[in-house]
Amino acid sequence: MEKDPLQNYLSDWLVNNELVHRSLGFDSRGIQTLQIKVEDWDSIAVILYVYGYNYLRSQCVYDVAPGGFLGSVYHLTRIQYDIYNPEEVCIKVFVSRNNPKIPSVFWIWRSADFQERESYDILGISYDNHPRLKRILMPESWIGWPLRKDYITPDFYEIQDAL
Repeated sequence: MEKDPLQNYLSDWLVNNELVHRSLGFDSRGIQTLQIKVEDWDSIAVILYVYGYNYLRSQCVYDVAPGGFLGSVYHLTRIQYDIYNPEEVCIKVFVSRNNPKIPSVFWIWRSADFQERESYDILGISYDNHPRLKRILMPESWIGWPLRKDYITPDFYEIQDAL
């Protein structure tokens, strides 16, 4: 039986097809992590879906450092033949905090709906072409992005300042 070109060699496959990315290695479970440029993410997301990555297990965001980049992380699973040992890949897309825009993958994986909304709400990453991108946890009147490392809580006082 011919070996699947994507089986644990996704990075090599992307290189052979001239899709720019950076391999960040493998985690402890053997899941490959790839860094994708934000301008290539929508194209690569469609390609990954077409080649069987049909399940968005999770999407999350994090603040790399105060004043630094914001990261959006996608855990994709290829559920096809072996449902007990599916192939997985982790994709990371980094954006500047000054213009944090990433193409939405809602139209590819519908499970991205609330996850992208939550990411927008807590870190302020705007997902282009998302149909309902609005706050989901914080009130609409909230100012700022509460999980950014440089966020200052309004009306917050340290205990030592209260004495």
